[in-house]
Amino acid sequence: MDGSEQKDMPDFKALLDTEEYAFLKTNPRLGRRILLLGVGGSYAYGTANENSDIDFRGITLNLPSDLIGLTEFEQYEDAGTDTVIYSFNKMVRLLLECNPNTCEILGLGEEEYLILSPLGRELLENKGIFLSKRAAKSFGGYASAQLRRLQNAIARDSVPQREREEHILRSVCNALEDFQRRYASFDKGSIRLYLDQAENPEMETEIFVDACYRHLPLRDYENMWAVMHNVVRDYDKIGKRNKKKDDNHLNKHAMHLIRLFMMAIDILERGEICTRRTAEQELLLRIRKGGFQKEDKTFSAEFYDILADYEGRLEKSAKESILPDNPDMEKVEAFVEYVNRRALEE
Repeated sequence: MDGSEQKDMPDFKALLDTEEYAFLKTNPRLGRRILLLGVGGSYAYGTANENSDIDFRGITLNLPSDLIGLTEFEQYEDAGTDTVIYSFNKMVRLLLECNPNTCEILGLGEEEYLILSPLGRELLENKGIFLSKRAAKSFGGYASAQLRRLQNAIARDSVPQREREEHILRSVCNALEDFQRRYASFDKGSIRLYLDQAENPEMETEIFVDACYRHLPLRDYENMWAVMHNVVRDYDKIGKRNKKKDDNHLNKHAMHLIRLFMMAIDILERGEICTRRTAEQELLLRIRKGGFQKEDKTFSAEFYDILADYEGRLEKSAKESILPDNPDMEKVEAFVEYVNRRALEE
């Protein structure tokens, strides 16, 4: 981003002293218990533009009553300021799975932390104990979700209804891959998805389901149904947006798709979380501004070449990663116990 395009950075720390953010000091779960609070979203990635919202993300200590009493607490959300602050214990659970939305909170630059307590700094110094090869699946899964939304939007705008329905079918089948792998030798029934002549008079073809199960745990069935429901829901939601907003969302999805691959490769190859994509900023901003979109709103071959390159790099990085298959739970548990003992003292 050159000087003429550089978006002025808000004075984030000054915002914390405004009435709008008073909850950070007055809420009994926050205040001095906040381990760290940092910038989130586009400002954290280095891809902000004139329409970017200000997001803050953080971590706070659990109360003693959460740890040895009967209260429960996972996160604090303030919708008015788009601020989300996770409890330390929930953050640990998410970090162990290399959850992208929480990993990025630990990958900011020093100046991007608005609050950083001594204990929060210790967390940053120990973030490596949470990283593992699980990042390949967690970041890859998020990237696949972005790709599905991207392809669904393109299909809706550029191809006939029959082909659009074929695309939804492929998206559903891809999304069900994990379920199918879990039940490769499944003896409790089967599911078949296929296209046939539509019963809906407004459609030429539509997707049908033949399913037969015996003694299938309800939660497994619910999870499988939710996967299919979410694909169709995401597809239909895109069609309800206005055109200009639709284009913006389409390019933003494409940008985040590539960014997720970049972050995953950093984690797998170097064991580092790098949220701000300084080296790749020009590419990401080009994607966000529609630099790879053709007149018919589909994406150019160059974009898919870039995507294929990152997919290949992620696969290679996962195989050759310096990280363990799973986190060292002895180290994790020792650190969590140390932090929570401090939480009790606070």
